[in-house]
Amino acid sequence: MEQKKTNIRELNLEQLVESLASIGEKKFRAKQIYEWIWKKGAHSFSEMRNISQKVIDFLEITYFIDAITISDQQKSKDLTIKCAFKSFDNHITEGVLIPTTSRITACISSQVGCSLSCKFCATGRLKLMRNLSGGEIYDQVLILNRLSLQHFEKPLSNIVLMGMGEPLLNYKNMMEGIEKITSEEGLGISPKRITVSTAGIGKMIKKLGDDEVKFNLALSLHAANDVKRSRIMEINDSNNLEVLADSLKYYYAKTGNRVTFEYIIFKDFNDTLMDARELADFCKNVPVKINIIEYNPIDEGEFQQASTENVDAFAAYLEALNLVVNVRRSRGKDIDAACGQLANKNGAIALKERVLK
Repeated sequence: MEQKKTNIRELNLEQLVESLASIGEKKFRAKQIYEWIWKKGAHSFSEMRNISQKVIDFLEITYFIDAITISDQQKSKDLTIKCAFKSFDNHITEGVLIPTTSRITACISSQVGCSLSCKFCATGRLKLMRNLSGGEIYDQVLILNRLSLQHFEKPLSNIVLMGMGEPLLNYKNMMEGIEKITSEEGLGISPKRITVSTAGIGKMIKKLGDDEVKFNLALSLHAANDVKRSRIMEINDSNNLEVLADSLKYYYAKTGNRVTFEYIIFKDFNDTLMDARELADFCKNVPVKINIIEYNPIDEGEFQQASTENVDAFAAYLEALNLVVNVRRSRGKDIDAACGQLANKNGAIALKERVLK
């Protein structure tokens, strides 16, 4: 019977030391392998050039690396790059590289599909297939950083977990991935350059506070009215605005980190000055900044983009109250890479056929 291999990226350094000791290898050898995996981003054991063939053979027999690879890649006319990532078990997720004059941002995924079914989001129409591992979350950053250097001759400046899936429903793996992205034994990227976006799971927002995280938190709010928010986000039925306000206050008390509210603005739904007033009232709970996001239509979607006049009036109302407001214009729409559009349209036909059965 063939021995079942273990994902080597699930081992910490101490466990790897113990494993290598079983074949008579010293501690420094495990440290070398660990560095190949996390610092250098090796996706195969054969890449580990300073490791003996004897050890490589042991690793090949005993372990595998749950590496992801690019199965499809598209470049927008605004230079945004969307990648379809293929996992070792043939699942597809998507990530986006977004260049602007001031920064280069990697938008990465936390799950294959999503379970939340938000009405305005194409990803929500896919079933949740599985969580991504910490290594797969790390790999997206590794690959997009290499693409950034290749295409723009600059490393990533920011990372946002705003792709496919709900990060707080994959909490352990998300935290492990971010730990490797930020640690000196990994990519060494400052946690202040990382933002985790959530649809709003109160108890997990509190857990972020308990863990005193250093990265940034963004809440996909989109309405500061329970009736409206529940209409577009089912998660609001179990995590309403009162629950979210309580969890955000707890999070802020523990971390001191200002929260970002993401507010996709829809025509004739949440784009009036009354909606802006409700949002301003909700902003009194914790120090915040507000990103007003242009809506990106999806196939057979029920919403439309708000008019420029309404968006500008909405933002001006909030700014008059001394709130920090940014209006985010969408990028990558021509390749379905904009906010809410990630749904494996390219490079993932087989997955979608499985999901929709």
